[in-house]
Amino acid sequence: MPVNLTANAIPAIIAGDVNSKPVVQVLDIKLIGAAADRYGLLISDSESSQQAMLAAQLNDRVKTGRVRKTSVIQLIEYICTTVKNRKIIVVINMETIIPECEIIGNPKALVESNFGAQKAISNGVSGSAIFNNGNLSAQRSGQTSFANSNNLSSLHSGNSMQNYPPAIQPAYQPPPNYKSHGTIMKNEAPARIIPIAALNPYQGRWAIKARVTAKGDLRRYNNSRGDGKVFSFDLLDSDGGEIRVTCFNAVVDRFYDKIEAGKVYMISKGSLKPAQKNFNHLKNEWEIFLEITSTVDVCPDEDATIPRQQFSFRPISDIESAESNSIIDVIGIVIAVNPSVPILRKNGMETQRRILNLKDQSRRSVELTLWGDFCNREGQKLQEMAEAGFSPVLAVKAAKVSDFTGKSIGTISSTQLFIDPDFAEAQTLREWFDQGGKDVASQSISRENMPVGSKSEIRKTVSQIKDEGLGRSDKPDWITVKATITFIKTESFCYTACPLMIGDRQCNKKVTRSGNSRWQCDRCNQEFEECDYRYLLQAQIQDHTGLTWVTAFQESGEEILGCPAKELHMMNEEADGNRFSEIIRKCLFTQFLFRLKIKEELYGDEQKVKITVIKAEKVKHSAESRYLLDLISKFCPS
Repeated sequence: MPVNLTANAIPAIIAGDVNSKPVVQVLDIKLIGAAADRYGLLISDSESSQQAMLAAQLNDRVKTGRVRKTSVIQLIEYICTTVKNRKIIVVINMETIIPECEIIGNPKALVESNFGAQKAISNGVSGSAIFNNGNLSAQRSGQTSFANSNNLSSLHSGNSMQNYPPAIQPAYQPPPNYKSHGTIMKNEAPARIIPIAALNPYQGRWAIKARVTAKGDLRRYNNSRGDGKVFSFDLLDSDGGEIRVTCFNAVVDRFYDKIEAGKVYMISKGSLKPAQKNFNHLKNEWEIFLEITSTVDVCPDEDATIPRQQFSFRPISDIESAESNSIIDVIGIVIAVNPSVPILRKNGMETQRRILNLKDQSRRSVELTLWGDFCNREGQKLQEMAEAGFSPVLAVKAAKVSDFTGKSIGTISSTQLFIDPDFAEAQTLREWFDQGGKDVASQSISRENMPVGSKSEIRKTVSQIKDEGLGRSDKPDWITVKATITFIKTESFCYTACPLMIGDRQCNKKVTRSGNSRWQCDRCNQEFEECDYRYLLQAQIQDHTGLTWVTAFQESGEEILGCPAKELHMMNEEADGNRFSEIIRKCLFTQFLFRLKIKEELYGDEQKVKITVIKAEKVKHSAESRYLLDLISKFCPS
């Protein structure tokens, strides 16, 4: 992408400008001064070149290589002074925009008149110039050097301080031949287009050309300063740079309807601030905040150099080691779609939740929770495809990792879902699935979350739990047991739970009746008309070696009894005893494969081993037969 230097920057600075913060290029660098402890520069605005000197505090910029020949820099603080009748630009503060690039333009040194006006020398630099052969051809051939570096030396030397003009900056008086360029002097020239990766808060004027890859919902808030509204959108440019843009209040009114996902915009006159990583997952340390003076112009012509989306897919197996609340991109085959259910949030508002299951070539599957509009939009389409017997590819951009009862992922406001997308990763996954991947067994990392290489990969008997002292180490033991349910406690098989949402999770805290017959949650400090019911099932399981007690919570309780806890509670409460008893009776003496978590916990003053059912699957005799045959062949090879 071409870099635009600030037009007429050198003449403007020499004429007195100190505010425009121009972008210039370094053509040459040399040590100057009696002690050779300062750096002189030759800087260019692509048409004119001029001698400059770095303030002492900027020496490390050269020593560390952050500023070198051909670097493009932005002058933040600077002043033009006179030494031995020569103009010198003293750079007090600056930022490097591009460390190194080709020479821009065909810069020529300037000769000053008595009135401060400048005239370009077209045939190189005279012997009295600061640099020998300062024209572009000499620079490109590597011949540029300092001819009269004693001019800069005298500026640094204490013996010539009496020759300095007064330290007060003279009033800015544009020379007559630049009066027609008043807009430039007022820093109103068209801003240059730069890559998103080059943005930083110290740039005076910039513009970016990028595609909107995601547009967030309009959100309202209330704080000590009153009510407000905010929305954000994400941008992607042709170099792969991403950044988030945020608008507040009046700026929302101006730009919310104008921004559309997928369109390309030219954006300028915003301020950059550090990105809030709690809410911003993009790989950029800055975030753009638009202001009422900002400009956002849609580009009418499609720009094929800017991709429509940028993914960084991770296999499902990697989610097992991903940090909770991290944001990732995932692609997988949808193997199960559950119905959408209403959920009451903590603020009393109702939303929708739908759970999907994805699998990929890593032989792992994961739960994906859809929230809000995703349930009835993409979620409904996925359900219809699943009911028709089709397993679509789903690409998820910006999913949030959760470690609640295992590893799972969920949607957030900036999440995007792509059903059967047309790109290489999706085609590869589809081919794998159609050519046998659909029959490959996959282990779920959700809810059971059993570590690879642990005891979970070895089938245990009930007696081995006690004989091997499982659960008594610092970390829990995870095992699989084939056993039969022989008894279920029916007096307290569920508890009353809070239905409110805390973030993307349901509270689930036990609730009690308040004085007005409403339910009250001490954790959320709220009351509501109806509560939820969740399993807290205690059962006795037995195999040929012995028996033990286990506890099953919500999901595993539903897998054992085959119906929601609330439904079973209503049967029991409404004196539908026959149906309630029939459901319990059907589970007794049924053989399951139990995934168990075993951990020693403190109850009062006593240590007890707690066994929790993480997952319960009815034994499939064909799969169990294959397991036994494999076991026989392993220990009794022919």
